[in-house]
Amino acid sequence: MIHDFTYLKPGSVKEALAMLAEHADECKVICGGQSLLIVMRQGLVAVDYLIDLKGLDELNYIKYDDKDGLKLGATTTHRIIEKSKVIKKNYPVLTAMEEKLASIQVRNWGTIGGNLAHADAAGDPAPVLISLGASVKLGSKKGDRVMSLEDFYTDLFETAMEHDEIVLEVQVPPTPPKSGSAYQKFNLLSSDQGVVAVAATVTADKSGVCTDAKIVLGNAGVTPIRAKSGEKILIGKKLTDKLMAEAGEAAAGDADPVSDIHASADFRRHLIKVLTKRMVKQAWDQATKG
Repeated sequence: MIHDFTYLKPGSVKEALAMLAEHADECKVICGGQSLLIVMRQGLVAVDYLIDLKGLDELNYIKYDDKDGLKLGATTTHRIIEKSKVIKKNYPVLTAMEEKLASIQVRNWGTIGGNLAHADAAGDPAPVLISLGASVKLGSKKGDRVMSLEDFYTDLFETAMEHDEIVLEVQVPPTPPKSGSAYQKFNLLSSDQGVVAVAATVTADKSGVCTDAKIVLGNAGVTPIRAKSGEKILIGKKLTDKLMAEAGEAAAGDADPVSDIHASADFRRHLIKVLTKRMVKQAWDQATKG
């Protein structure tokens, strides 16, 4: 049974931030609610106030230009992102990720801000966005600040947001020339969360040397994990199958998976090893042929 609460529906971001400042220690923010309501119904979360951001159209947008890159308003739904032509053209990995996120029903209602703020280690968007170098813009009544999405996550279902802050925007920098990105999760049902997932973004120079690499693991620990040991193996070299396999081995070592009803920790490490090699190869093929 859900604990009794007062439902607040602000008409603007300014009003939402004022409500949050007033009730910061006794409220939760909802922006879709498909995850939060479940844990509330299970009795794991009980609040006195629930602030619903879903109707804030001023945070429902997709903006892009070649200089600043992509900006996604927090209340933009997964389905809108999935169907965006500008995203498909400039960040096709985001389109591919969204197409595999849960079901159409979930994507029609769930929002990008709500997904990231919920901080589920098995969420799909965070590993991809971190591999693309994304940041989040946070707002409170005191003002706004921007932080790297990689630094945003502190623990399972926990973030670096203060109690009086909300996610306002996701910012993704322009994609460098000769770059490629790939993402894949391993799951038993196509609409389910991944047992593990790997996102990879690599950049090549004109001579075919890898100048930058980001490998991000999903559901391989309590937060998304940068597999920096794997990245170091790739940077400064012309990539071969052998190097990609070594990066996979290193990424598996960087992981901190648990054993549960879905898979053992050892099996998750094996999947990370395989998926890392596969995603780096796909991303490298894009970078060198694009």
